[in-house]
Amino acid sequence: MFTAHGPTLKELAVQALSSTQRGYDLLAPKFDLTPFRTPDPILDSVARALRPLGPFASGLDICCGTGAGVGMLRELCTDRVTGVDFSAGMLATARATVPASGPPAVSWVRADARALPFEGDFDLAVSFGAFGHFLPKERPLLFARAHAALRPGGRFAFPVLAPPSPRTPLYWALFGFDVIMRVRNALWRPQFVMYYRTFPLSRVLADLERVGFQVDLIPLTDLGRLSGGAPRARLVVARRPD
Repeated sequence: MFTAHGPTLKELAVQALSSTQRGYDLLAPKFDLTPFRTPDPILDSVARALRPLGPFASGLDICCGTGAGVGMLRELCTDRVTGVDFSAGMLATARATVPASGPPAVSWVRADARALPFEGDFDLAVSFGAFGHFLPKERPLLFARAHAALRPGGRFAFPVLAPPSPRTPLYWALFGFDVIMRVRNALWRPQFVMYYRTFPLSRVLADLERVGFQVDLIPLTDLGRLSGGAPRARLVVARRPD
């Protein structure tokens, strides 16, 4: 799963025993060499699904990490793109990785996603692979701040994968990871918040609608289908009404 130049087991252990923010500061220089970076096929699929919904002038990547989503937004937005993350280390790597030349112009902001410093500034907001870092009780605030960051008619989009079947090893691997993290956080401070099974789609859609979004689901069929024919991934597109 990891390249020869990626983080060592010792480095991952130190990260896991740190706070969420400090852990990502430590991991940032090698983050793109891990399987935690959003794969390019997912980014490309999301871009294809969003392109017909444009044009978009300004884009925001919430919890941008090292900037993979910002790179995708540059293909969709004509004016400016902003990446926001609470980890100074991840933002430093993003600045060094994502070309600064435009258009569109690229900027980076250090902020907590639950306290985004934007009001009606963007046409499109996206997020990739970050929601496991938020407890279910924090989702309404997270979504409310994304809603506030958008202009009327703006969209907040993120992909969701179909949950694995209990008959698969992946299901039990994720289940086991979450159990270990709950035990770790009960016994060790500071906490490192990361859970894989706290983002059920039905509750997520309800939370989005509760803060004022109108929500659509777009099948990402180019990412494959399950054995029963359902898409393996969908794009949640939450629109702030005009």
